[in-house]
Amino acid sequence: MSKLDQILILDPPSDLKFKGPFTDVVTTSLKLKNPSDRRVCFKVKTTAPRRYCVRPNSGVIEAGATVSISVMLQPFDYDPNEKSKHKFMVQTIFAPPNVSDMDALWKDAKPDDLMDSKLRCVFELPFDNDKANNVEATRAAPAMNSVKAEPAAAATSGVDDTEMKKVLDKCKRLQSEINKLSDENRQLKDEGIRMRKMPRSDHMTSNSTNLLGRDAGAAFLPSLLVVIAALFMGFFLGKFIV
Repeated sequence: MSKLDQILILDPPSDLKFKGPFTDVVTTSLKLKNPSDRRVCFKVKTTAPRRYCVRPNSGVIEAGATVSISVMLQPFDYDPNEKSKHKFMVQTIFAPPNVSDMDALWKDAKPDDLMDSKLRCVFELPFDNDKANNVEATRAAPAMNSVKAEPAAAATSGVDDTEMKKVLDKCKRLQSEINKLSDENRQLKDEGIRMRKMPRSDHMTSNSTNLLGRDAGAAFLPSLLVVIAALFMGFFLGKFIV
C-alpha cells in the first residue's frame, strides 16, 4: 500500500521565514487547513527542538477548520554566511471516531496511515535587502548623473562661448574708438604746439585758447572712455566667470 498524500493545506507551503535581528525571540505563523470532511490529528516536529517553541505542537483539526500555529525562534548569534539546515515536519493522521489518548494514537499508528509535509527554515535580515538595494542604486547613480550632466555641460558651454564672443567684440570696438580718439588728441596737441610758436595776436590768442580748450577736452575724453571700457569689461568678464 502506497503512502497517503498530505490531506492538510499548509500556509506557507514550503519555507518558514524568520526575519531578524535575532537578538530576541522571532515568531512566524504556520496555518493548517483541513479541507476534508473528517477530523485530522496533527503533530509538528523539528530537527532543532532546542531552538524553537511551537504552540500548539499537536492537536485535532475539525473538518473544514483551520488552525494557526506559532513557531518561535529563540535568540542566537546570527551568521549570514551560515546556511540554515533546520527543518520542520507536519505529520498528520485521520482521527478515529472516539480518540482520547493522543500519545497512544501516534504510537500505534501504522506507517501507511501517516501523512507528512516538510518545511525549510529561512533566516532573513532586513538590512541585507536594504544593502543590496543601496548597492544597485549606487551603481546606477553615476550613469544617471553622467547622462544628465552631459546636456547641461553642453548648454553651459554654448552660453559661455556666446557671451565671451559678445564681450570680445565690444572690447574690440571700444579699443578702436580709443585709438581713434588718441590719434585726434595727438593731432590737436601738435596743432596747439605749432600755434603757440606763431606770432601772438588777439586773434591767435583767441584761437589758441579755443585750441587749448579742445586739447584739454580731447585729452579728458579718452581717459573717460578708458574708465568706462574698463568697467564694462569688468562687468561682462565677471558675469561670464560666475
